[in-house]
Amino acid sequence: MASPAPAADGAVYAANGGLTDPLLVSANGHGAAPRKAAHGAKGKYWVAADKAERRAAKETGGEEGRTLLFRKYKVKGALLHPYRLLIIIRSIAVLVFFAWRIRHNKSDIMWFWTMSIVGDVWFGFSWLLNQLPKFNPVKTIPDLAALKQHFGFPDGTSRLPDIDVFVTTADPIDEPILYTMNCVLSILAVDYPVDRLACYLSDDSGALVLYEALVEVEKFAPLWVPFCRKYSIEPRAPESYFEHVAPPQAGRVTQEFLNDYRRVQMEYDEFKVRLDNLPDSIRKRSDVYNSTRAAEGDQKATWMANGTQWPGTWIDPTENHRKGHHAPIAKVVLDHPSRGQHHGSQLITESNINIGTTDERLPMLVYVSREKNPSYDHNKKAGALNAQLRASALLSNAQLIINFDCDHYINNSQALSSAVCFMLDQRDGDNTAFVQFPQRFDNVDPTDRYGNHNRVFFDGTMLALNGLQGPTYLGTGCMFRRLALYGIDPPHCRAENITAEASRFGNSTIFLDSVSKALRNDRSITPPLIDDTFLAELERVVTCSYDKGTDWGNGVGYIYDIATEDIVTGFRIHGQGWRSMYCTMEHDAFCGVAPINLTERLHQIVRWSGGSLEMFFSHNNPLIGDHRIQPLQRVSYLNMTVYPVTSVFILIYALSPVMWLIPDEVYIQRPFTRYVVYLLVIIVMIHMIGWLEIKWAGVTWLDYWRNEQFFMIGSTSAYPMAVLHMAVNLLTKKGIHFRVTSKQTAADDNDKFADLYDFRWVPMLIPTMAVLICNVGAIGVALGKIVVYIGTWTSAKKMHAALGLLFNIWIMFLLYPFALAIMGRWAKRPIILVVLLPVVFALVALLYVGVHILLAGVIPF
Repeated sequence: MASPAPAADGAVYAANGGLTDPLLVSANGHGAAPRKAAHGAKGKYWVAADKAERRAAKETGGEEGRTLLFRKYKVKGALLHPYRLLIIIRSIAVLVFFAWRIRHNKSDIMWFWTMSIVGDVWFGFSWLLNQLPKFNPVKTIPDLAALKQHFGFPDGTSRLPDIDVFVTTADPIDEPILYTMNCVLSILAVDYPVDRLACYLSDDSGALVLYEALVEVEKFAPLWVPFCRKYSIEPRAPESYFEHVAPPQAGRVTQEFLNDYRRVQMEYDEFKVRLDNLPDSIRKRSDVYNSTRAAEGDQKATWMANGTQWPGTWIDPTENHRKGHHAPIAKVVLDHPSRGQHHGSQLITESNINIGTTDERLPMLVYVSREKNPSYDHNKKAGALNAQLRASALLSNAQLIINFDCDHYINNSQALSSAVCFMLDQRDGDNTAFVQFPQRFDNVDPTDRYGNHNRVFFDGTMLALNGLQGPTYLGTGCMFRRLALYGIDPPHCRAENITAEASRFGNSTIFLDSVSKALRNDRSITPPLIDDTFLAELERVVTCSYDKGTDWGNGVGYIYDIATEDIVTGFRIHGQGWRSMYCTMEHDAFCGVAPINLTERLHQIVRWSGGSLEMFFSHNNPLIGDHRIQPLQRVSYLNMTVYPVTSVFILIYALSPVMWLIPDEVYIQRPFTRYVVYLLVIIVMIHMIGWLEIKWAGVTWLDYWRNEQFFMIGSTSAYPMAVLHMAVNLLTKKGIHFRVTSKQTAADDNDKFADLYDFRWVPMLIPTMAVLICNVGAIGVALGKIVVYIGTWTSAKKMHAALGLLFNIWIMFLLYPFALAIMGRWAKRPIILVVLLPVVFALVALLYVGVHILLAGVIPF
């Protein structure tokens, strides 16, 4: 991607920093833009589905001045009707197949036949749960021009709603500080009115290094943010911008941009050095302070730059100052811009950057670390988000909230405005609880070995749910309506005269007053005075005991007592009658970091799938949820909660090739040939449906194939582990262990994908290894049997052997990424595996032939 640079006469950013037209001119004079999605926003298989609505809106002039702020598309009938027809035909074929199997209940091993019948019934049921919600895919694209026209003023200001942005981080070790600070910087520089935006960083470790990193952001942001606004830089995370965007070349851009670019890049390099030095600086400072107080018998405290003890986690942990046990902390790093504080004028002057009329103000920035105490359950990420929800209510109380994991950043500066389009649309905007964006990752290897992009889900399943009650909440990159998080019903079924009760929301008077204001949709023009009394109340609402005896984590806020708080929170909101929307953009809204190491990826899958099973066995079971949820939406949630069970049957089938070791032929179903033919027809129909699905979803065959491969790997490792965890949980009442996915990469400056080749053995990989060895051995034994018995086998037996081999080879193709993982760095040359496997097959075949010759006179084969 080329580098954005100014046009001939530059760019002027709106006075309030919002709703401007992006200027995207590359260094070589061609248009440049944020990282594009894998396919166009509309796509050639989509057609407008809201022509009648737009015609009616145009005739009536809109409702109360509101207009249609997003465009709706449906799949063209030429593709959708065959897609639906195939789903129906396959459903009938599966029923006929079951009936045939039961009518011909003949097998060499009847217990295995019975188990296979149960497995096939489950496969058919789970497939139906997955396909039924996909009958009406809908794509919705924000109309930013309409938003600007109807909610912007001629002077550049706007009447857009306020937004509070939540960033959560659990640990500065597993989640590198540089990622987190880039996330914050991209938020501060987003194209949205500065006085209507606030950013809150939740630090669950209570580490001073993260707070002081925010202080460093306060110093660098006054340079970075005006630079982004002046030149419409995309993306607005400096690390991604300087890494992925080609440097400007002299003669192809204005000299002013070239000079500013170099100065900002130099300042950013210095900013990174300061971040790297923070741990040492804090330790040295603390050692100096502690040495002066050694005679007083003080403990080795961690000291802030202002000479006071840090109330959070200390470098040398002690009681009340260690991870998991520290006081609540809330500090305003950047105050509200309305107070007229400009932090960057000196830095801009020293850097000789001419920002002209560019707005140099910054949004509010707040550091929050909730209290931790071993006596209380901290409720993982949901607890941190609820603490942010309460703290933000006291400071800014924005109508809208969007949350990010700390390893994500804003890739498209118009992203927040895009989500607002759905919230303000006249059709059903008031009843829209949240807007979910697709998740994109920019650190994934080019071949996406472990299916991290997961486009079949993000670009297929989510678009299908968009045609129902809306997509589910996916944990990050999701904009909420504050009232929906508070557990308030949507307007179309909301009771009148709702009051904020202490028994439900807690006993903070200021917080209860903020809830009342949110219910009245009051916007505070003047931010609260931040004095000691206010800060004390701010810290009180983030104490670990605040939500005890209230509805927090149940009917209010993000849901507790489950590993996947996102799905359950979305389910609770949908159950109240709210809907959600899926925002599709031409250029990806957000980008993040995914675990490209197989072990880390599988740990992530265990947590997700284990949390899904927990949801099924809880009072949030989709079968018994609120009556306001639509039937097919309920089906989709049911599918999300039971899909890991499928892995049990897949694992059994994947291990069945051990039957090749049995001298006699063993058939799971007779007549075997007809059984296999039926099976092949049903499987082929799945992939025909998949082919049509990837057409309208806009994904590639590689995306589809990687999805199939990783599902097999997960079905022999992570998913069975989640089922086991759930079984233990039901017996012992111990939940899924929450393990933060490490974002640290292997130390190799010469290879950005070094983690991909780092094989870390864990017990959950034992079944996958067993399946791989079993199928390698089965293919070798099958080849050996062919050598030994080829002259005596009938044509039917030869066909049966060929069909059995086809099954084994298919599994080997599916486990190909796992085989590469085992090879470690040798996997950089996949040809080695391609050569090695046939050699292993041949050796096993020779071994079988040799054993057969040696034992032929002893054991009858």
